[in-house]
Amino acid sequence: MALFGGARDISLFRGLSRELVGNIISQQAAIYKPQLAETKVNIYGETPGIRYFNEPVLLNCLISRDNQNYPESDLGIDFNWGIEFRFLRDDLVDSNIVIEIGDIVLYQESYYEVDSTISNQYVVGKNPDYPNAPNPLENDLDQFGSNFSVIVKTHIIPADKLGISPKKERF
Repeated sequence: MALFGGARDISLFRGLSRELVGNIISQQAAIYKPQLAETKVNIYGETPGIRYFNEPVLLNCLISRDNQNYPESDLGIDFNWGIEFRFLRDDLVDSNIVIEIGDIVLYQESYYEVDSTISNQYVVGKNPDYPNAPNPLENDLDQFGSNFSVIVKTHIIPADKLGISPKKERF
């Protein structure tokens, strides 16, 4: 039998994390999910016209900013700025949100498009979805561990490419 990572431990970690992220750090970002049925795409899967989005969902998160950089190309100087958002998985489940590549995150009047999502931060290193059963010595490993957070890596995207105005969506 495993000693750590049971339901009581997970509940303690969840409560402390929600209090830390929500009440102490208090960073928030809004997530826009695209309305795929409303958005028209061409034969290449691109949206040359208007993209439609659902109403934003405001969530607490931890934010890690990269340095701004200005790469040069044949077309001139560009602007890049990557930001990493870290959401608690339980907050996403409660909000009925699954963050996917192509979603938009609004943070400080700038929009960021999701490049990748990472969801492999396990409490005590155990994934309850894969308990390594059958195990003749321990048959209750599915009751230990938890998949805890979702890390979202993004890049800045101009608001005019999205057709969204940051002045309208103030919270």
